[in-house]
Amino acid sequence: MTTLVTGGSKCGKSSFAERILDGFCGKKVYIATMQPFGEEAFEAIDRHRKMRGQKGFETVEKYTDIGEISLPANCAVLLECVGNLCANEMFSETEICYPADKIISGIKRLSEFSENLVIVTNQVGSDGIDYAEGTAEYIRLLGEVNRRIAEFADNVIECVYGVPIVLKGEIPC
Repeated sequence: MTTLVTGGSKCGKSSFAERILDGFCGKKVYIATMQPFGEEAFEAIDRHRKMRGQKGFETVEKYTDIGEISLPANCAVLLECVGNLCANEMFSETEICYPADKIISGIKRLSEFSENLVIVTNQVGSDGIDYAEGTAEYIRLLGEVNRRIAEFADNVIECVYGVPIVLKGEIPC
């Protein structure tokens, strides 16, 4: 089962995504895509890794090329977050193909090897502001990736002020 969790900044989507997998009894893998820059980022990553460990997650740091990750059979996966992954792929010096295709291919591969896949993404681009060319391209690319994930996901849930709103499917137990 694949579930996409979206929403604005600090809306509770990460906590909600983790709760979806609370009752999962098998191995839980947390794929973290935030590339650290600076001491504060490393400290935040260490803090988050410890918190996730207490919830039974094994953390895999993977900033690009998520399709290369080897997963144990019948595991649950939480991918956090597509916004970071999109930026990392978009600005990667090793880019060999269209970033949206690479991301979608990687996510579909993860879904083949996991019993439950929960994907966290950001809702961007709805503010109507004109941005510089690079930012506008990022917003367009992330929007495309989110749309394509939503097409094949079993569930699509938007978090608004901590309240999950089902857009497609249902809230998984």
